[in-house]
Amino acid sequence: MGLTVFMLLSTEALLAFWLLYREGLLKKTPHFVSALVLIFLAFLLRAFALDYKTLDYEDFLSRWVEFFRQNGGFKALGRPIGNYNVPYLYFLALFSYIPVSDLYLIKLLSIFFDVLLAYGSMKILSLFKKSPAVLISCFIGVLCLPTVFLNGALWGQCDSIYVALALLGIYFALTDRPCLSMVLAALSFGFKLQAVFILPVYAVLWFKGKFNWKHFLLFPLSYVILVLPAVFAGRPFIETVTLYFSQTGSIGSGLNYSSPSVFAILNRINNEELASKLAIAAAFIFMLTVLGLSFWKRKELSNSSVMWAALLFTLGIPFLLPHMHERYFFAADIMCLILAFAVPKLAAAAALSQFASVLGYYAYLKRRYLLGMNYGAWAIFLLLITASVFFVLSLRKNFLKKIPK
Repeated sequence: MGLTVFMLLSTEALLAFWLLYREGLLKKTPHFVSALVLIFLAFLLRAFALDYKTLDYEDFLSRWVEFFRQNGGFKALGRPIGNYNVPYLYFLALFSYIPVSDLYLIKLLSIFFDVLLAYGSMKILSLFKKSPAVLISCFIGVLCLPTVFLNGALWGQCDSIYVALALLGIYFALTDRPCLSMVLAALSFGFKLQAVFILPVYAVLWFKGKFNWKHFLLFPLSYVILVLPAVFAGRPFIETVTLYFSQTGSIGSGLNYSSPSVFAILNRINNEELASKLAIAAAFIFMLTVLGLSFWKRKELSNSSVMWAALLFTLGIPFLLPHMHERYFFAADIMCLILAFAVPKLAAAAALSQFASVLGYYAYLKRRYLLGMNYGAWAIFLLLITASVFFVLSLRKNFLKKIPK
């Protein structure tokens, strides 16, 4: 790691500290010192991980950056490359111009969004909790969450991007800034298809009166604007805006890829095609059930209802769907942590979520299983039952006072 990378990583650490300072959370000396020390440790841990290379980097990401480097950088955006949507490719094209190892640049991008992810999580929690100590703990907790660290700094994945944008979108919706919220939702979807696990919560926000139908027009408009640079570079417009439809096959044909989904439990299936169709139908019915309850009880929807619904979507949809990968519960991990800080008695939920996800990460990174993924799947199932109960309770007028409203 050279001086340039050290300076960039240090700048991201300073950004994390500044965000806490800007929120007025560091006025007391113990808060100031503890935040400074913990952020330093969180970024020191990331510094040690920057040189680690995974097969995903060697076989895909590094080759995509090299493709841009050999084909004119941004000019090459007009050509099909990789299986990510074009907004992420903008960064890879940019990296092809910079005389710094693209391994570091890719990871530094993810780490930057780790900071925004922590900030978005803290801002949502601030709607329920006002204690500076709790809010700082949430911020640091996200930065230190095993799956957040493993996903970006070690693995070089970018799940923090779409989840950070989606969380900030939810926060702005709950604080009555619908236009900005909808733009962020479009950006989240633009960066990664897995945003569909969390985007149904925007319908719940609509039922709650946070949007009107005109605001939803901003979603396609923002998405189109987001992909226009690739179109201007020569990529066909229709092909670009419908890219996800052509990429659905890239997730693989197997029913499960080291994911704590239902197929980690149902691992002996004779007719995989039928099982896949039934699972898709089950996920769709599950989503409609949560949305139906939300619409039926729309007058009772509280901020806590929105968050429980978001957790249900991010747990239930990838749990039921086929072809899921180990990283697809990333948004659920963050939702569990936020709710654990909001309701300390539910701290075990965050632990269960991490247990399930880390099993999958371990399987990929170490190329062997620590435990069978069925253990993780049962943990997710238990979380689903718990979240369902609390979601239903949150729709009652006289819901428990300890649950954030």
